[in-house]
Amino acid sequence: MSFPKNRAKSEGFFCKSRLGEGLMRQASLGKIFGMMAKRIFYQGKVQGVGFRFGVRQIAEGFSVAGYASNLPDGRVEVFLQGEREEVEAMEKEIGESHLAGFIRKASGSETLAESGRKGFQIL
Repeated sequence: MSFPKNRAKSEGFFCKSRLGEGLMRQASLGKIFGMMAKRIFYQGKVQGVGFRFGVRQIAEGFSVAGYASNLPDGRVEVFLQGEREEVEAMEKEIGESHLAGFIRKASGSETLAESGRKGFQIL
């Protein structure tokens, strides 16, 4: 496998190039290396019930980085990044865990990874 002139950093697979090319290359390298980032929004009774702490506890069983944050509109935002299999498995685990009873709706989409993010935090 050969890399483009601008080598990817091992942490977050970012490339130094013009913005447009860099974003495209970053997405391509993520697919090559099996990495992904995903932002998931949970609606329901997800604030004031320990939802973010439950998500952090689940994250301890997976090799992912990210955060869980309360939003002003009552939703909880969960950002995950890591190997595709780990991110998808953790998202599935949240939906099948004791937290599922608090979730009315979950919607997520892939997004760009955040360089240097390590561990899982509650914001």
